[in-house]
Order: sequence, then structure tokens, then C-alpha cells
Amino acid sequence: MIKSYWQKGRKQKVITILLVIVLIALLFFLRDDYQPALLFIRKFIFPILLSVIVLIFGLKRFRNSASSGKRLGILALLVLFFGILYIVGWHFKMYDYMRTYNVFKDLNKVEISELPLTQNERIQPLKNIHSMANESVGETKDVSIPHLVRVDDENKWTMAIQPSENYVWQRISDNTEEVFSVSSTSPFPRFSNENRIPVTFSIGESLKFSRNTYNAVVQRFNPWMLINYEPGDVFYLKNDTGQWVQVVSLTRYKGFFFPYPTFGGVMIIENGEHDVKDYFERIAIGKGTYVSPEEMKNYPFLQRQNTLSEKVSRLQAESLKFLGGFSDPLPWNMETAVKIPDMPNDGNQQPFVTDFDFEGTTIDTFSGLYHWFGLEPVGEERTSLTFSVFIPADGTDKVYYYDHASRKQGYAGVTAMPLKMIESRKEFDWDANKPVEFRPYIKDIAGRKRLFFLGTVSAKNKQGQFDGSATPDLALIDSEYRDVVWIDVKHPSQWDKTIYNQLNEAWRASEGIGEYYINEIKPVNDLPKSGVSEAYRVMDSLKAIIDKDNKQKVIYRLQRQIDSLKALEN
Repeated sequence: MIKSYWQKGRKQKVITILLVIVLIALLFFLRDDYQPALLFIRKFIFPILLSVIVLIFGLKRFRNSASSGKRLGILALLVLFFGILYIVGWHFKMYDYMRTYNVFKDLNKVEISELPLTQNERIQPLKNIHSMANESVGETKDVSIPHLVRVDDENKWTMAIQPSENYVWQRISDNTEEVFSVSSTSPFPRFSNENRIPVTFSIGESLKFSRNTYNAVVQRFNPWMLINYEPGDVFYLKNDTGQWVQVVSLTRYKGFFFPYPTFGGVMIIENGEHDVKDYFERIAIGKGTYVSPEEMKNYPFLQRQNTLSEKVSRLQAESLKFLGGFSDPLPWNMETAVKIPDMPNDGNQQPFVTDFDFEGTTIDTFSGLYHWFGLEPVGEERTSLTFSVFIPADGTDKVYYYDHASRKQGYAGVTAMPLKMIESRKEFDWDANKPVEFRPYIKDIAGRKRLFFLGTVSAKNKQGQFDGSATPDLALIDSEYRDVVWIDVKHPSQWDKTIYNQLNEAWRASEGIGEYYINEIKPVNDLPKSGVSEAYRVMDSLKAIIDKDNKQKVIYRLQRQIDSLKALEN
């Protein structure tokens, strides 16, 4: 058809050439629009090719068959094939099963023998931070999804103040001109003054056309990346020169038969207003500086940082269900199969980005931000904590996991926490309030590491919007003893002592431990006959606290002992 049209004359040749040029230009300039279709083909390349081959051969046999019976038989076989392909691959999710298994085989898994401690505990849940930030902006502004990142060696929630998606003209003409940077450890998050950073981004998550972050990043891809990479979460960080930048997490798809996502590095977008040169650059080759996973070590601000897409880390954590073997997660086995528990009333699902301290352990890794998962058995009625998974948030190619089940610790998992919190405070209106985000709280208390879950009470309206107070109600639940300890959000330094005051008698009765957090220092002669080690433990413990009311009594008693020793010496 095209050949015959070409041969009609000069006019037709000119039209054909112009149409080809326009088509090539559209393919080049609009690649951000059709890239999702390329990714779809890349993700399902094997079943697509298999279906095309079967369909071609089936239709060829159908046309070459003379009898109606054979044709009906071929059609029946084709329907049967595609029906089985759909039922097995999609209905029973065997395609996802094989993809997750490929992730498991590719995973650099490290089993650890001791839990790290948590540090710099964040007070507010993500949804509370997001709602409070939206309360601080005007009608034509929106706040992007907050992310917990490291800014100037401090953990902060960062999010952009961007043009609202409800106002199209602002999304076309305006810039992103401010960034919230709020401390995650403060019980009083403030969204004004020094926490509202003036910085201009001509490219943003809510902006339109070539100024949209997704579009600009995709335009920057080379042909190979165009069919293998996908932009993910957008983080707002300070680079090594102290300038605010957008860091876009990239997901790379690997494999042919069952392609699976992995961390593909990041794209760094600098701040600044756009001009004519900037406009043509965005249209032609996009914006951003690509940093591969291997090159991230050359950028100090990207190390020990949170730049990993949660889509990737969730699949990595879920793949640990294959630790018992390839067939263990199948419905007739499931002896060690696990799942990521999703909480229906929680606005933010796992992973929970948490600051862990690995110093003092034998684990060769950094202390900083990790994606934490608490995996549980597959059955809905089973809520025990099976694995604790720690995935470095900067995309480091390692996954650390602690096996609670094989140690027979009997810890309760995240799914069991909401009811325990509700039961402990029956006077709350739990229809309007929801216990949310049970993140880990691991501390060395009373002689050993203990695992708690830190939960927050958050208000939730009928529209599903979460909100919270600047001083929310917090509770720590002991995953081993199942007891709920309500703590004072304004005094984090006293949390461990509050836990001990409530649980020490149960611990002493069950574990046979000594006393900690004593109110006065006992003389050596008054200590039990358990040896000098008991004296050193009491005297050297940083947790020994002298009650101010008994301070004079202690001084008087010690003075009398000194006087007695002097008398004996004389």
C-alpha cells in the first residue's frame, strides 16, 4: 500500500517523507507518553511472545484446515490454552510467584544472629505529618508524600510544597518554590519559619508536560533504559554542597522469562528556574544526572540515605518466603512461608523506615536508615513475628534478616498489636481513633535486648483522612510479654525507665534478673551474696538513678561508714 502510494508521483513522495519525519519526531519527543507501554511489554515479554507464537501457528492451522470439525477443534484448543494461561498465570498468581522466586535467587541474603538497636525514634506517623503539612499551605498548593531522609546528620521528614493538582494553570505556569524539612524526632513538628525552606524547582511531581518529574526523567533515558527502567519515589535531599536536590529512585527490570524489579540507581535533578535553554533541553533530552548503583559510593550524600523505592524493597522482603525451598509457599506446603502483613486501618503500610544502630554487633554494615519489615505466617489467624528484615535504604545490595521462628522466641507480630492497644484503653473512641504504624523499638533494657512495637493513636474521619495531635498518644507493646506501656511523648529519655517500672517484676519473676534503675546506691556490705559482679553492675550501670528526695540520706549513710572506718583504723 505504501509502495504503490509512493510510486504515484512527486507529491505523494513528499507527503510520505514528511509523514515519516513527523512520525519519527513524535516517537522521539513523546517517548515519555508511550514508555509505560514499553515497560508493560518488558514486564510480560515471555507470556506475550508465547501467546503470539501459539496464536500465529493456531490461526495458520485453522486457515489450512478444510473441514469444519478440525477448525472447531483448533479454536477449542486455542480457547483452552489461553484460559489455562489466564487461570494459572493471573488467577492463581503463578507469574508473580515465579517473578518473586527470581528476586529471591538474585538476593544477597545475610542472616544475622542479633538484633540491632533502634535510635532517633520518629514520633509521628507518615499520614499525620502529611495532613499537618497540608494544614499549613494555601488553597492552590499541595504537599508531596513525605519521606524520612537524612539532612545534616539528622533524620527529617522532607516534602515539596507544589502547585495543587486541582488547578491546571498553576501546574503549567508555576514552580515548586518551597520544601518542608521537619524533624522526625520532635514531638512538636513545626511547619513554618526555619522548617520551610525557600528553594525553586522548575521540575516537580505535580507539574504538567515536560516539567513533570516523571516525564523529565523518562526523557533523559537512553534507548536501553527506556525499556528497562522505571522512575519511582521522589526524595528531597541536600547534596554534598548543601544545595537542595530532587533524587528520583529508579527501578530496573532484569531477566527474560519472568522479569523482576531491582534497584537501578537514582536520577538527580538540580534546583533552579527554567529558561529557554532549559525548556529545549527538557523537550529534547530531559533533565537529571543518572547515578548507577555502582557509582553511588562517589556521592557521600547518597550513602546511608533513603533512596530505595518501597516497591523494590517490598518484593525483596516478600521473596524470603522461599527460604524453605521453591515449593514451600505452595498452598499444600507453607511450613515456613511468610507474608508482609498489611493493616486495613493503617494509612501507611510496611516498610517502616527506621534508624538502626548496628555498632556493637558482629554485622558488617552501617548504622542509619533501613526499610524494616516484620514478616508473619501466611494464615490470617497466625500473627506471630517470623522474620525481622532490614534492607539498607540507600540501595546497598544486601538484605539482613533475623529468624525469630527458628529461635522459638514466640514474639507477637505487627498484626496482633492494634487489638492489644485498643484493649488497654477501652475508654477511647476507637471508631474515630485508630492505632497506626507499629514500628520497631529495640532497646537494651534490664540486661538484654528487648523488642517492642511503637504505636501511635491517630484520628481518622469518614473520608479516610488521618490526622494527629502535635503531642499524640504513644504506646510501646512488648512483643514477648504482650503488655502495653503508655509513654509520655514529651520525655523520650524516660521511656526505657517507664517500661522497666511497669514490667520489671514480671521480668524478674520470669527471667530471674536483678534490679535495675535503683533509687539509691547500696553499700557493698548491703549487696546480696551473689558476688562482686552484682556490685559492679549496680555501681557502673548508667541507668542507676539516685532519688533526689533520698540524696541527703545517702550522703549521711556514706559519711557514717567513712567515720566507722576511720575509728577502726585509729
